Amino acid sequence: MIRQYLQMIQVINESTRAMIKKIKWLFFIVPMLSLYTTTSVGEHLDKISPACTLTTLEGAPAHNLQELKGKVVYMDFWASWCPPCVKSFPFLNELNHDLKDKGLQVIGVNLDEKVSDAQEFIAKHPVDFLIVADTSKQCAKGFEVMAMPTSYLIDRKGNIRHIHQGFRPGESEKLRALITQLVMENP
Repeated sequence: MIRQYLQMIQVINESTRAMIKKIKWLFFIVPMLSLYTTTSVGEHLDKISPACTLTTLEGAPAHNLQELKGKVVYMDFWASWCPPCVKSFPFLNELNHDLKDKGLQVIGVNLDEKVSDAQEFIAKHPVDFLIVADTSKQCAKGFEVMAMPTSYLIDRKGNIRHIHQGFRPGESEKLRALITQLVMENP
């Protein structure tokens, strides 16, 4: 009986060692996966922004991104059901007001299923920047939008220079600094 007890302890110890090895392996793999994720987001940077066919909320053709070369574009994908989008609109209004004359074009790209939802949202949260609709969702697919809101900072040559997902008011100063720096670069 003692022999069986000792064998059982040995099996438990071997299981514990195996578990510790797995835990150590996880501590190695998780940071490596986060590096890969960061790299995949970073792969968009300095790539030419995709061509998009966008419309006004009324359905009329809007600017093609390629027509905006020569301007810095802050393109914000949003939806009426998105609480952080509500918080981002005052910041976007402020950016447009402060930097429009220096070459910044702020564009809010709505992804609602129904344009009427976007129109109701705008009635409650007025904007001073261009609002367009991506009814086909092709622009969002081209940019690989994964969260709401997601913003893309595009330089004067049409290259994506920064991607920002979500919106937290504490991040607005860092974003403003990035945008201002890009606007101040020589065209």
